[in-house]
Amino acid sequence: MATGTNIRTYFNGTWHDGDVAIMRAADHGAWLGSGVFDGARYAHDVAPDLLAHCERVNRSAKALMVTPTMRAEEMVQIVWDGLQAYPKDAAVYIRPMYWAIDGDQTAIVPKADKTGFAISLEEIPLAPDTASVTLGKTRFRRPVLEDAVVNAKAGCLYPNNARMLAEVRARGFQNALVTDAMGNVAESATSNVFMVKDGEVFTPIPNGTFLAGITRSRHMTNLRADGTKVHETVLTFADFKDADEVFLSGNMQKVTAVTGFEDISYQVGPVTRRVRDLYWDWARSA
Repeated sequence: MATGTNIRTYFNGTWHDGDVAIMRAADHGAWLGSGVFDGARYAHDVAPDLLAHCERVNRSAKALMVTPTMRAEEMVQIVWDGLQAYPKDAAVYIRPMYWAIDGDQTAIVPKADKTGFAISLEEIPLAPDTASVTLGKTRFRRPVLEDAVVNAKAGCLYPNNARMLAEVRARGFQNALVTDAMGNVAESATSNVFMVKDGEVFTPIPNGTFLAGITRSRHMTNLRADGTKVHETVLTFADFKDADEVFLSGNMQKVTAVTGFEDISYQVGPVTRRVRDLYWDWARSA
């Protein structure tokens, strides 16, 4: 089932209206999980970091041994062509994706000569600036590179995220604060995470267990240019319980305020509001 509305699909060299079928039952990606994707956003008549997202989907494909077939610059042009069908005030989720079609003699390893490619556009509104979430602890953790393809934005990783969300929602929270194998905070179940203490910003240091997001990097660059100290470091649940502010960073909503973690409550503070303003100021001027 689609998340958004007014869907358009680029497949087999052309744009189609609607959520068209792109995969067969015997495709490697359908039954062996060799699918990767990336997510960019069009909103306020801009598509921030679109090229970076297209470059990353190619890296993700290579991490799953799937052969990319499109240059990132080509994807960018295709996306802009597809966006011409939407109103300028639309908010659109942009999802380029690859999957392997055939496997080798064992069926497991993708063959290099056949790759599926598509782009899906969906109208999905941006959440209002007043939107917020609460976080709970989960017993499920982020895997390491030796266990899973954590260096890719791969569909096969998301069942683990789904059970994180299901577990904390059953306890009344909206998202999960997730640790790595060592018990240090990695991210939330859906996006990267930041905390604020005494006016300075802290975020988990990339350690190979989670994708350090494109939007995350953009926030750090913007905050530092604005004079705010930003630290990538090892963080624990105790650090988050002692935080003044917490916010999530993801491409879908860019900035989401966190108003609680387990029994701790937070205010939506000035840094959270500032990072959102900085992001859209940058996006409109880029």
